[in-house]
Amino acid sequence: MNKTELISKIAEKAGLTKADSKKALDATIDAIKAALKKGDKVQLIGFGTFGVTKKPARQGINPATKQKIKIAAKKVAKFKAGAELAKIVNK
Repeated sequence: MNKTELISKIAEKAGLTKADSKKALDATIDAIKAALKKGDKVQLIGFGTFGVTKKPARQGINPATKQKIKIAAKKVAKFKAGAELAKIVNK
């Protein structure tokens, strides 16, 4: 499912126009992005939790030259499915 299809489903289920559904989805995504940028978690009970973890710097190998390279530390976004979502997916 892509964003356009998701907007159509939201409009259908919520009885909104597609334009209003797009605004709602965009606002939701923007709010999640802003929270993650600040380092906050976003918990949606029954769905899951969005969060940020830190990956430390590490040593790697360039597969083309076989030389050792340094991979910089970074933050990555993660999602952990809630119990209700996991149960639905595993049916």
